[in-house]
Amino acid sequence: MTAVAATATPAASAERSAAAGEGTRAAAAVDMFLKVTDAAIASYLDACVHCGECAEACHFYLSTNDPRYTPTYKLKPLVKAYKRHKAPFSTLMRGIGLAPAELTFEELQEWSELVYDSCNMCGRCTLVCPMGIDIAGSVRKMREGFVAADLAPEGLRSAEANALRTGSPMNVTPKALKATIASQEKETGIPVALDKQGADYMVILSAMEVMGYPEVIGSLARIFAKAGVDWTISTKAFEATNVGVQIGSRETARTLVSRVVDAAEELGVKYVISPECGHAYGALRWEGPNLMGRQYKFEVVHILEVLDKLRREGRLEMRDKDKRRITLHDPCQIVRRGGLLDEPRALIDHVSDNFVEMPMSGVTNLCCGGGGGVSANPRAHENMNAAFSCKLAQFKAVDGLELVVSPCANCRTTLEEGLENYEYAMPVIGLGEFIAEHLKD
Repeated sequence: MTAVAATATPAASAERSAAAGEGTRAAAAVDMFLKVTDAAIASYLDACVHCGECAEACHFYLSTNDPRYTPTYKLKPLVKAYKRHKAPFSTLMRGIGLAPAELTFEELQEWSELVYDSCNMCGRCTLVCPMGIDIAGSVRKMREGFVAADLAPEGLRSAEANALRTGSPMNVTPKALKATIASQEKETGIPVALDKQGADYMVILSAMEVMGYPEVIGSLARIFAKAGVDWTISTKAFEATNVGVQIGSRETARTLVSRVVDAAEELGVKYVISPECGHAYGALRWEGPNLMGRQYKFEVVHILEVLDKLRREGRLEMRDKDKRRITLHDPCQIVRRGGLLDEPRALIDHVSDNFVEMPMSGVTNLCCGGGGGVSANPRAHENMNAAFSCKLAQFKAVDGLELVVSPCANCRTTLEEGLENYEYAMPVIGLGEFIAEHLKD
């Protein structure tokens, strides 16, 4: 009798191959989780007492009452890998069967939505945590594991590919930038110096400013011309957006930072001005030197710092005061995590006679809902729209509100889209433009 060898069907082979691939990707995520779990992260993971305070600070939870959106719950994959492999007595716990099970690819797929679609890394949860856990910073590091497993959302992967290829997540090219600048030069009658060697300041812009709010460039030109500021824009590195920080790729983040650093040092400028963009400020000023492994040969300043310096020096003369009832949206990465609380208020008071704070303003302000890459992630837009209901409630609480000032272009876009979605008519303007509108001729 001839034995018949059992052979796997093509479908079974493909299934085993897919399972092996998924196992490899899950292992890659675990390896990265353990790599990013330094002493600070480990102390955070051990310190959590599961009190739930962070849930009441998160607009994704407040707008849905879904317990999955509790900020510390989003850290579960990182916690699980740490408890199994790196926590004190983890070897013993594995040996006696008390350690958590190994992370699976299916778990990572499930948590990808929580990590990317329902977290802006705004830091409001960090602010209220009684144990001082930097939940936002931990999510930022945890995303590196999801990148290692190739589980970042398609919207952010496309933005990353665009940024690496053209320098901009929205594919803004030097040619497009020059066309926008030419249009603004024609409108204002003020030339904008490109690639000027030895200028005091080099301005970088977010893609959203160039494509969505080109008047930002004209406003800066008017303000700087009036104040006598020596500035330039580099055609080699004009993009401030750092999608590497948003997606969780240190390599991409380092590449994008290095382009700005190289261009600034090549031009020999004294300062690089980060624009009205939230995460760009932290990426370049706080995280950048660590990514580069050295200090810069220039200083990073935020545009709000520059404008407030001009105000204090008497170089921002206003022709009139705005009479409309105005409130300020505090961008999370600029105010709560960046520390620029007083500057925007001093600038608005310089221009407005009727500025009023919204409830929970300042460092406790609610995020617009689009930060941390959420606005660039189409699958997250339903969550983003739901979370915006919390922001809308803040606006509605200001009696007679007529104008919202938002010193972040990404916030401004999210606010405008949210207001339109909820059919609530309210104009939103950038702070630089607001100043330029009232600048003395």
